[in-house]
Amino acid sequence: MNKQKKETIEKLLNKIKEYHPKADLDMIQLAYDFAASAHEGQKRRTGEPYITHPLAAAHILADTQIDPVIIIATLLHDVPEDTSVTLEDIKKNFGSEVESLVRGITKLGKLKYRGVERYIENLRKMFIAMAEDVRVMIIKFADRIHNLRTLDAMPPQKKYRIALESLEIYASIANRLGMEEIKGELEDLSFKYVYPKDYERVKKIRDEKIIGKKQYLKNVIEKTEKAFQEAHVKIISIQGRNKRLYSLYKKLLKKENSVAKIYDLVAIRIIVPTIADCYATLGILHHTFKPLKGRIKDYISQPKPNGYKSLHTTVFGESGENVEFQIRTSEMHQDAEYGVAAHWHYNEYGSRSQKKDIEWIKELANIQKDMLDKLTDLEQMKIDFLQTRIFVFTPKGDVIDLPEAATPVDFAYHIHTEVGNKCNGALINDTMVSLDTELKNGDVVEIILDKNRKGPNPDWLNFVKTATAKNHIRTNQKNKLTNWIKSMLPNK
Repeated sequence: MNKQKKETIEKLLNKIKEYHPKADLDMIQLAYDFAASAHEGQKRRTGEPYITHPLAAAHILADTQIDPVIIIATLLHDVPEDTSVTLEDIKKNFGSEVESLVRGITKLGKLKYRGVERYIENLRKMFIAMAEDVRVMIIKFADRIHNLRTLDAMPPQKKYRIALESLEIYASIANRLGMEEIKGELEDLSFKYVYPKDYERVKKIRDEKIIGKKQYLKNVIEKTEKAFQEAHVKIISIQGRNKRLYSLYKKLLKKENSVAKIYDLVAIRIIVPTIADCYATLGILHHTFKPLKGRIKDYISQPKPNGYKSLHTTVFGESGENVEFQIRTSEMHQDAEYGVAAHWHYNEYGSRSQKKDIEWIKELANIQKDMLDKLTDLEQMKIDFLQTRIFVFTPKGDVIDLPEAATPVDFAYHIHTEVGNKCNGALINDTMVSLDTELKNGDVVEIILDKNRKGPNPDWLNFVKTATAKNHIRTNQKNKLTNWIKSMLPNK
């Protein structure tokens, strides 16, 4: 994926024509000529003409079969910032929709790591831009991916800064937007520069394990296909996929570097026509192979907070080796790969996705913008907003969205300040647990209250994850101290 190849405008036009035969190719050509003329004489650090960058970013998005309007804006995205051409010139030549997208990108282009306070202010602007038009972030992702692919031309310190920002901020936002393919690409490209030794180590582990599994997986797929034919269940496609490097690295950290505990190093993905077929497929797999207890995940009935839907199951394959299967419909697969960008995705017949409900993106951006106003701690912001999210339930079935590794105390403070302050115990799935227990996706959590409790235990600060919980515990401690000091002062 990181291999550089010569991209041309002709290849871009052919690519777009394949998935959108009715696209206005003349307008795309015009946008390219306009950008090439504006950037005339400019070079990248690689020594290539500058136009190679917006063209490569446009190719990245064309590979996702995206709306040509976004492609046009991508070709023009650096023009106002780096040349004498103005936004007004773009509006005159390409219309107000393209101008608006380019304006959004121009604003984001000014965001850099320059101290924590300044950076948090810049992130606020990023979330506002995302709320106004999420397509701006889609273009920014393509821009960043190409910059990462050509990062070797940068000085060492700049390489590290750009890669770290991409890993911690951009990949995390792509994850929240459900853009699995973009997130994975950003992570793997950044991983190499942020943790070079770990990158080489993990790559070696994955490559060695995968080489030994190729024939084995082929046998499992053949056995699976035979089982489907016998059951007369139609499948659209079945293929193996390798776990991405950064994802494997994070899993290894959690599993104390034991590869034996990782079941999805290579997974088999099955695409079927309908939701009913997804469950029928699960039944066939469990009839054909012995399922591994506790490894069935139903993200169709309980989607992840970013909208991800799929069925996952791990089974004992041939020779007792574990294999993970992922089962989904074509629409679920499109959503999983492209996330919010699926709204602007075209199929090969030139029909765009009919998804109308992307209000949750605006809601996400508005919540984050509001909460960012209260934050001055970049590390805390990463935990609260940019980490992987989990969803848990109240006993009444209300869904609560929390960061990964959150505890019952975080849950309690999310419900209400007083629920947190008077929290005395917790039940997870009807089992009594300690308050520092890490919550998992789909847990049903019930908080046990002590009405006589005076306030939170300061030791809770050692394990709570959310800013809300930390702030309430600290405020309570501060108030106690203030009241104690007042009580010690002589009455006037």
